[in-house]
Amino acid sequence: MSDEIRISDLARPQLSAEQRGAMEYADTLHIELNRESILREAQQITGLEDFGPSDFLSRLDLLCDEWGSDTALTNLGRLSLRNKLLQHASSRLLIHDVLRRHPEIHDIQIEAPIIVAGLPRSGTTHLLNLMAADSRLRALPLWESYEPVPLPTEQLRGDGVDPRYQRCADQWHMMQALSPLLAAMHPMNPDHIHEELELMGPDFASYNYEWLSVSPRWRDHYYATDQTPHYEYLKTVLKILTWQDGDHSGSATRWVLKCPQHLEQLAVLHRVFPDATVAVTHRDPVSVIQSAITMLGYGQRINRKQVDLDGLATYWSDRILHLLRACVSDRAVWPQAQSIDVLFHEFMADDLAMVEKIYATAGLDMSASARLELQCFLDAHPRGKDGRVVYNLRQDFGVDPTQLRERFSFYFDRFPVNIEVR
Repeated sequence: MSDEIRISDLARPQLSAEQRGAMEYADTLHIELNRESILREAQQITGLEDFGPSDFLSRLDLLCDEWGSDTALTNLGRLSLRNKLLQHASSRLLIHDVLRRHPEIHDIQIEAPIIVAGLPRSGTTHLLNLMAADSRLRALPLWESYEPVPLPTEQLRGDGVDPRYQRCADQWHMMQALSPLLAAMHPMNPDHIHEELELMGPDFASYNYEWLSVSPRWRDHYYATDQTPHYEYLKTVLKILTWQDGDHSGSATRWVLKCPQHLEQLAVLHRVFPDATVAVTHRDPVSVIQSAITMLGYGQRINRKQVDLDGLATYWSDRILHLLRACVSDRAVWPQAQSIDVLFHEFMADDLAMVEKIYATAGLDMSASARLELQCFLDAHPRGKDGRVVYNLRQDFGVDPTQLRERFSFYFDRFPVNIEVR
């Protein structure tokens, strides 16, 4: 049987029984998408009351107002968005509480992290998960990114499983039932190494909200706001995780991280993590856009009343353009001694060789044991393991790849990226 997957009903989805059932159930619910109900429920879940500095409230209000007034959302979409905000509010309470009880956490150092920055769908996920297989490096699994601090009332289960891990696993099983092709595009199992921007969620920050729903007002707020405090918040949560590991000095922990948002925040990233090594991935932006909007369009079948393929193509073409203009403008902020450009076609041709180059830049040797760990990861995670989605920008979205690529000529002039989509 062919491992190629073609989503033929992208514009006019044919819903499964599981999808219809979930949507019908959500339609029976009254979903309050407002600050008061979210914060109140977060307090009930955690048993805590103090959210810390109140500057986050205006950001939470903006998200609630933008999403709450979006009449194109299904009730299942509204429920999913509210659950995400509730998760972030609960984590904020827990983060503030542990910092209040253990102020020594602030003294921990996050030293010389290796950070991947690059377009979404440009190999950043594979690169991060590959380096995370190196046991010398500390990475952020999905389950821990969702709930970085445990509830004070919870203990490990009798079988040693963390309740946070189990909740993430349950969510993944549900996601697979409702979006069965997602694993082929972007796996979200609990052990999957995730983007650290999730740790900005409890500060109600980052461009992540744009991926969750149509959010142009949030985008404009994000553009107009200095992101340095939110990167500092992220760094503080990394300190908490380091402290929870039992490393109270920080010197024994070297983090490996990644996030596409860093492309347009390279100066902020340098300000907050000045001793980092940054690997910047590069890929044909047309291929990136094609892949990203197909994934988002697939998700809209249960979250929105109609799939807006034109809107996705327009929004994310502009969004990727913004990321790349910022990257070209600010790339020189990171000196050659601390950064490396990773061309997608070179990385795909020999991923271990590319990791070795990144390690050399970071001052980390490719030991025999590390090479074995990385090779074991590659053997266990062959490309296309869950199938390979076949994309078609022209047929699915009515967009001519050549014309779209003209908008990115400045990027091709700067980086020798191979053209993939014609």
